[in-house]
Amino acid sequence: MSTLKKFLIVDDSMVSRMMTKNVIGKLRPNWTFLEASNGADAISLCAQYKIDVACIDLNMPGINGIDAAIEIHKIWPTINITIMTANIQTTVQEKILEQGFSFIAKPLTANKGPDLLKALGE
Repeated sequence: MSTLKKFLIVDDSMVSRMMTKNVIGKLRPNWTFLEASNGADAISLCAQYKIDVACIDLNMPGINGIDAAIEIHKIWPTINITIMTANIQTTVQEKILEQGFSFIAKPLTANKGPDLLKALGE
């Protein structure tokens, strides 16, 4: 586990981004956190910074989380990505897993923080 990582949090909900940053920040205080409120901004941040891991919300305006993750992986295949969503239907989970991404249910609470890190390979 590297102590210095860049973690991209992508969610149209500012509260959700803050919760994710707070939970993971307590577990990985040396990490740098970057935030985007939509898929297009996430792709732009990946072009500007060497992102190591990303947590992307599924349902966002514009580019949805899966499409953003696919686009990011085409250009930067080493970024570990987990899709986060409140939609826990099996068909949604299967679609995420079929694309090669891990999945975690929202909301991200303190007890789910280690699960998110595990899903991200950390």
